[in-house]
Amino acid sequence: MSSQTQPITTSDNFFLPDFCSVRMVFAVVVISELLAIVLTLAPMESRSGRWDDLSITSLFIQWVGLSSAAVLCISRPRLSRMSETRAAVSSYLLLITTTLVITELAWWISQEMPHVGIDKQWNFDSRHADLLLRNLGISAIVSALVLRYFYVQQQWKKNMRAEAEARLQALQSRIRPHFLFNSLNTIASLTQINPKQAEEAVENLADLFRNSMADASHQITLREELALSHRYLDIEKLRLGDRLQLRWCIDELPSDALVPRLIIQPLLENAIYHGIETMGAGGIIGIDGHQYDREIYISISNPLPTQQDARQHQGNRIAVENIRQRLAAIYGEQGRLTTQADADSYITTITLPYTTLTDVEAKK
Repeated sequence: MSSQTQPITTSDNFFLPDFCSVRMVFAVVVISELLAIVLTLAPMESRSGRWDDLSITSLFIQWVGLSSAAVLCISRPRLSRMSETRAAVSSYLLLITTTLVITELAWWISQEMPHVGIDKQWNFDSRHADLLLRNLGISAIVSALVLRYFYVQQQWKKNMRAEAEARLQALQSRIRPHFLFNSLNTIASLTQINPKQAEEAVENLADLFRNSMADASHQITLREELALSHRYLDIEKLRLGDRLQLRWCIDELPSDALVPRLIIQPLLENAIYHGIETMGAGGIIGIDGHQYDREIYISISNPLPTQQDARQHQGNRIAVENIRQRLAAIYGEQGRLTTQADADSYITTITLPYTTLTDVEAKK
């Protein structure tokens, strides 16, 4: 089974954030106001009162801050296609130019409309050159610090993503040896009895291992992930026979959703290993899924052995922690794994955001 996969991405690689977002606009407003307060408190004496100084200083800096955010918002698509050095220099010059334009506009207002009182409240009665140099100097320092912060933050995120991808590769490569041994034994027994089933089992096993060794930084559709789970269960069905019963309830799941590969199969393996194999009569594994808003919920349930069953496996639940770490590395707080156990069943539920190929392409 072959298909087009998509890389797991949480954000783009450009160091400038999206200034078109409400969150960044709010941050610009707050930071601008804090800067206005600092500049107002800095002078030892106030010419017209601190509150008057703060009002006009806030107005001017908010003009500069929001105008700079708008310029970077509009320029970001073009800047993102440049090299990091050129993008940084261009962004810096844009911020300086924006400050220059706003300063010139404020100077014009102070000269054309003196009744507003701007010239008295913020030293606009000083020489034009002094005002320009002061504002450009402040803008140069603040812009350099802000751009440097964004660059360092982007490098940190890039390192975190590289570490997460390496961890994903290590986590995904963990396949229980007992499954491989059991599968090979099943195939060996079928070669004489039913060669066709043996051939199908070999193909299913090869497909599972091909996906386990594929790039963990790529996603597949939920339809493909469920098909892999079916292949795994077909192999186990050959070994366990009627002891393994399945209940599928996944009609509400969006088949076009992108998910990490082999995110369901390890949980099914865990359910068989700790549930079905330990019970002489076997049991039912339930696969339930539904979508709510922009989140997907998939639950795997299996029966728990009774106290009379002496074959209970005492192994630690590596698959559960494996999936939990993978979800956290890919989705952060949006990806979760929860478990619930009662007297006779064990339920594992994974939650992840609903993203499609269209969503991924829209972010590029």
